Amino acid sequence: MLELRKFVAPEFVFGAGALGLAGRYARNFGAKRVMVVTDQGVIDVGCCAKVMANLEEEGLDCHIFSAISQNPRAEEVMVGAEFYAGNNCDVIVAVGGGSAMDCAKGIGIVSTNRRNILEFEGIDKVPIPGPPLICIPTTAGTSADVSQFAIISNKQKHVKIAIISKTTVPDVALIDPAATLTMGSYLTACTGMDALVHAIEAYVSTANSPLLDLHALDAIRLISTYLPAVLEHPDDLELRGWVMLGSLEAGLAFSNASLGAVHAMAHSLGGLLDLAHGECNAILLGPVMAYNFQEAGLRYRKVGEALGLDLGGRTARKAESAVLTRIRNLKEVVGIHSSLGARGVKTSDIPELARNAIKDPCMVTNPRMPNIRDIEVVYAEAL
Repeated sequence: MLELRKFVAPEFVFGAGALGLAGRYARNFGAKRVMVVTDQGVIDVGCCAKVMANLEEEGLDCHIFSAISQNPRAEEVMVGAEFYAGNNCDVIVAVGGGSAMDCAKGIGIVSTNRRNILEFEGIDKVPIPGPPLICIPTTAGTSADVSQFAIISNKQKHVKIAIISKTTVPDVALIDPAATLTMGSYLTACTGMDALVHAIEAYVSTANSPLLDLHALDAIRLISTYLPAVLEHPDDLELRGWVMLGSLEAGLAFSNASLGAVHAMAHSLGGLLDLAHGECNAILLGPVMAYNFQEAGLRYRKVGEALGLDLGGRTARKAESAVLTRIRNLKEVVGIHSSLGARGVKTSDIPELARNAIKDPCMVTNPRMPNIRDIEVVYAEAL
């Protein structure tokens, strides 16, 4: 209860219309030339144009950088930093999902520290904060807009690196549920499950705390309740808002409590095979929870209650079965039916995946510390 814990978060504005504050905030940061970091999909659905128009209304020059992969690469970050310097930019605005926001964080780090982004892997390794960063999420899932994490792919070594530093916390997040209306159903499901995993892993993390628990449990309740409803009524802005609020709370929790084996293993999959992060998390969640249950059974009971289960009087084994069944059913309800095998993962990939996963910083706060063989078995169960 009284263990030392820190809590970092950006200034954020939540609600319909938040996107329209981009120009005002950029101007408050003294911007003259804004680098807008986004991706082609966000451009195609029109979200970026709205932000650009708002920035230009404030008399700001805008320069778009959109050469970003779904798992942003170190090379893309370095090209982006050159773009930032070449256009004499002074503020960065990220518009998009986790890929755009993580890339924007990396660009900021390189722009002020003038070293390769791969040199900042780990915890508190960024000495100089980047330029002002405004994040406008267009998905309800990654929570990169409020977190101190940036995940970048090293394609030479086929791994993802985690940069964890309060210098990567954005200066402001403009969280507008209306920006998520353009998401398709499967992206909505995968990003929503990503947010649910954030909340669950933060709650059972060895770095949990009472303040973070409040956010994590509320996020679990909100996402499990409203994500299926959003998929039934994708144009309902209020339902989108509840899922977005759940994602925000999950982000506040995991940014401070960190994560666990699900994310460590998903990062390894993304690094080696370039798979979609949210879908990997959804596939791995059940097997990892089953592995962790013997160490975190009491906390998983609370997770089950937040998921809507009545576990009163159930034995530990029956409670475990009920919680895992609820997770499996929720995944099915939102339309995620795939397996790692269906996504091209082979048995022969597992040893390398496990070697990379066990070195991921997220593994440090997993409630049960695995060895290589344990991780291999969990991957095999997800095939």
